[in-house]
Amino acid sequence: MLSGWLNQFAVERHVSCIIELYHLQNPVGVLCSYRSGKHGWADVNKVKSVETTADRGFDGLRVVLIDDSKTVRQSAKALLEGAGCDVVTASDGFESLARIVDHRPDIIFIDITMPRLDGFQTCALIKQNSKFKHIPVVMLTSKDGLFDRARSKLVGADHYITKPFSRDELLDILALCTERGESEG
Repeated sequence: MLSGWLNQFAVERHVSCIIELYHLQNPVGVLCSYRSGKHGWADVNKVKSVETTADRGFDGLRVVLIDDSKTVRQSAKALLEGAGCDVVTASDGFESLARIVDHRPDIIFIDITMPRLDGFQTCALIKQNSKFKHIPVVMLTSKDGLFDRARSKLVGADHYITKPFSRDELLDILALCTERGESEG
């Protein structure tokens, strides 16, 4: 029996759930907090356990992070390196192309609004190249409109994170894109 134990769960990879078990032998459901801010209940039998961040296995994961904001680059780099990733940064799309060729990343985070070569153009170039099109691309931006999400999909982006983002959101995307950090079973 788990007394006072706090476990983190995920439903369909996009819902963060927290359950507190206080002498419950057969819990019926868990209170979920969706990223949209909505709350609801999920059947405990459909909830999939997620390992803690330390157990996710991001050690050595190669990441290229492209953002024209030095503050965003530094904070995201610190979060990713704290999870064990090897992170290389670039301040615009042109600079990133050389970094991608040199470092062969496992995942790429791209800001949409950048000088010289924007995120849409950069993503399209990556996805049109046969050597790099398999690499997951995540648009990392303050733009949260439907048009930007649709355009991201059209140029080949795999996911979309809105700034400001949390550490958990960043690491959830890493797990989702790299199929790491998910529990077996």
